[in-house]
Amino acid sequence: MAYENFEKVTGTILEISQEESCCTWRITLRINRDLVHVIVTGETWVVDNVRLRRGMRVAVFYDASLPTPAVFPPQYRAEIVTALRRDQNVTLNYFDENLTAEDNSLQLNVSGMTNIVTSNGQRYLCSPANTELLVYYTVTTFSIPPQTSPQKIIVLCPYE
Repeated sequence: MAYENFEKVTGTILEISQEESCCTWRITLRINRDLVHVIVTGETWVVDNVRLRRGMRVAVFYDASLPTPAVFPPQYRAEIVTALRRDQNVTLNYFDENLTAEDNSLQLNVSGMTNIVTSNGQRYLCSPANTELLVYYTVTTFSIPPQTSPQKIIVLCPYE
């Protein structure tokens, strides 16, 4: 899957309602004072298979290259949904050999405490460099690029 077109919205789930299909749900997120509707289908990857519920803080990644309906509030088709703890951030990006994001938005300082897994939850024992990564972190430095010691990294292994 090509992740370079993915955009992220982060908010708190206000409402979950079933759509026409039993496998499709519409989630209403509050993002500051705004609302966003997110469509979650059976094909949406919900990280760690977490049961989504009201009050949960989540990050939703959607493919910005796909057409979206011209409605208000905005509505996106979720590709990835992940639950976030308080003050936790997540980014999806390609990280080079120095573990610097392709857009220079973040540099990773990986330690033995960093939980590195594949998208199916298996331990990843190789270097996460030169790969698409879903990175969970809290604080960053004020340097350019900002640096962080991530809590968890999910390596998005390419299909072989």
